[in-house]
Amino acid sequence: MKTTNLAMAAALATVMTMGVIDTADAAKKKKEKCYGVSAAGQNDCANLAGTHSCAGQSTVDNDIGEWRLVPAGTCKELGGHDRKAAKKLFKEMQAKKNS
Repeated sequence: MKTTNLAMAAALATVMTMGVIDTADAAKKKKEKCYGVSAAGQNDCANLAGTHSCAGQSTVDNDIGEWRLVPAGTCKELGGHDRKAAKKLFKEMQAKKNS
């Protein structure tokens, strides 16, 4: 009897874990990196300039080099950019600053 209950519990735990993993993967797919929309201290990770590598270290609102995860499809609506566009704008800003 105990063996049956243990087996049932293990099977249930496996099924529940698979559901959590599937949900986590689905949630991850529903997000995208959006550059230029983070408030100071609200970025999600490293910036394009390479001046930091951790979340929460941005110092300027809406810095084009900083990103945060947003729901997929909303970045443009928020006034943000994907990585490729942000990198291009960042390089243009750096060139302008250095000239």
